[in-house]
Amino acid sequence: MAERPNTVSPAIRDIIATRASRRDILKASAAGLAGLAGSGFVGSLFAGESFAASAASTLGFTELKRVYDKDMAVAPGYRADVVARWGDPLTAGAVAFDGTVPTASEQERRFGYNCDYIAFMPLPKGSGRSDHGLLCVNNEYISPNVIFPGMTEDDAGSRMTAEQVAFGMAAMGHSILEVKFEGGRWTAVADSPLNRRLTLETEMRLSGPVAGHDLVKTKADPEGRLVKGTNYNCGGGVTPWGTVLTCEEGASDTFGGKPDGSPIAAVLERYGFDGSDIYGRARFHDRFDMSKEPNEPNRFDWVVEIDPYDPTSTPVKRTALGRMSHEASTVVLNKDGRVVVYMGDDDYFEYTYRFVSAGVFDPAKPETGRDILDAGTLSVARFDADGTLHWLPLEHGQGPLTAENGFGSQAEVLLKTRLAADAVGATPMDRPEDMETNPVTGRVYAVMTKNKKREQDKLNPANTRPENLWGHIVELIPPGGRGNEADHTAEVYQWDLFVLAGNPGDPATKASFHPETSENGWFVCPDNITFDPAGRLWVATDGANDFGLPDGIYGIDTEGPARGLPKLLFTCPAGAEATGPCFTPDGRTLFVSVQHPAEDAETLDKVETLWPDFSGTLPRPSVVAIQKLTEGAVGA
Repeated sequence: MAERPNTVSPAIRDIIATRASRRDILKASAAGLAGLAGSGFVGSLFAGESFAASAASTLGFTELKRVYDKDMAVAPGYRADVVARWGDPLTAGAVAFDGTVPTASEQERRFGYNCDYIAFMPLPKGSGRSDHGLLCVNNEYISPNVIFPGMTEDDAGSRMTAEQVAFGMAAMGHSILEVKFEGGRWTAVADSPLNRRLTLETEMRLSGPVAGHDLVKTKADPEGRLVKGTNYNCGGGVTPWGTVLTCEEGASDTFGGKPDGSPIAAVLERYGFDGSDIYGRARFHDRFDMSKEPNEPNRFDWVVEIDPYDPTSTPVKRTALGRMSHEASTVVLNKDGRVVVYMGDDDYFEYTYRFVSAGVFDPAKPETGRDILDAGTLSVARFDADGTLHWLPLEHGQGPLTAENGFGSQAEVLLKTRLAADAVGATPMDRPEDMETNPVTGRVYAVMTKNKKREQDKLNPANTRPENLWGHIVELIPPGGRGNEADHTAEVYQWDLFVLAGNPGDPATKASFHPETSENGWFVCPDNITFDPAGRLWVATDGANDFGLPDGIYGIDTEGPARGLPKLLFTCPAGAEATGPCFTPDGRTLFVSVQHPAEDAETLDKVETLWPDFSGTLPRPSVVAIQKLTEGAVGA
């Protein structure tokens, strides 16, 4: 690894100077300034402009004092209540969690493990209610070292029994739970007919260009159209027609065997498939052994569409959205009716993507959303030094994406999305995580969580720090205007750096926040984000524990005098990350997933916390609801 420098590299200094000069020109034109920055713009990290000298944050709460503890904490004037825990029953026949690890069949009727992305879907459908709805929650993975006594993270793959492997497959996926706000608290409706689990045994349909392709056909599915299960569900999104998108963030380390027998072994290597099988599935299930079923890996790493309002519906893997370690699938209905999906590929030096539908959606005819995600243009971002972003289409027959270069059809372009992005010259990023759109400004925010592997000679305009341990957030600015006037289908955007995470008091981090950021307000390793109805950004972090800090939730203005000024609202218990932040439509409840509490313990007997029950022997990942003690929106 290259030595971390004390100054910005000459190449990046040239980029900054170029952009500063460009900004100076734009300042001469009021129209140009408004088009680039919008009202309330107060600074550009690239141009070296200053933040406002005096902050007037729209966030009215008293900031939480940051403490690493065995319990969660929330700012004064707020409450945080547990709504759903791992193991909570979802059906009338399931008894209360008794403190022991359920069997696989029992787990299929219970709330899943390691909750992540959350969608709140109002009930009745289309009502917009904020006191009754469905919580649709990803269950990303399991933590064997804090579930099974004596087991470590490193030896789980070789030690887990057949029943333990089956439990893990049942505990991952997605949970749908009906909730109501009654008596001042959120409660689960444990026997709701809408409650549902999706696991690695749930039948799902492949759709789009890849469906039926030879590379997704298996012994169990010779047609290549029906997949069993979903894996590593991390980020997600909600569609205007009332479905939920859940992202498969990789599958590479859950397969055993060798990929050598696959006709696309080199592609599997590019996607990280190495036979590590960290959960031991291949020892009991042939479909997870690449030597026996070489095409099974190709049936994962997609975006899955779920209809939470219909428990009999079959989830659909939408292959037109590309194959990657999906970390977001944020949906925007463009002003021309086309549907746009923003996505990140969460791995070192991977890319940010956008899908634009070929068809248009009519809100008056919800059925027009059915299968609209099966046809359109998938593009990947190139961030240029002059502050422009170009969306490069990944279309078979265009540029290098031809049969001569290994892309025999659009299906192969999608199966090899990462290689296609390499070929067209996309910008390698510092592990792209969430991407979300500000409902007020129309700008898009892309999170880069960190990249310890970036060396000095690999810097680029959008990733400016070597050995980036802290992460940053990139601001994408579509043309056309604010809010709904923004054109999310345009081929060229403007872009800028919003914040560079890290401790501003440590010059080595090169962190950049608003100058009035407090000692509790700065953060590291941003991961998931969301916006409240007022257009304020909320950041969930994952990785602060590595710095001796708790992960948590921070509110931050994106425009006005307090642009770039974060305030800490909530912290997780020891070993846990905050993820999946989601507001009710009225902004009065912020749901948050507290994932993998105590996971940093080597074994179960060494856990720092038994959150949230503080009894028995098992910590339990859970969803919490954050609200003001008095009436009003969170953050106001």
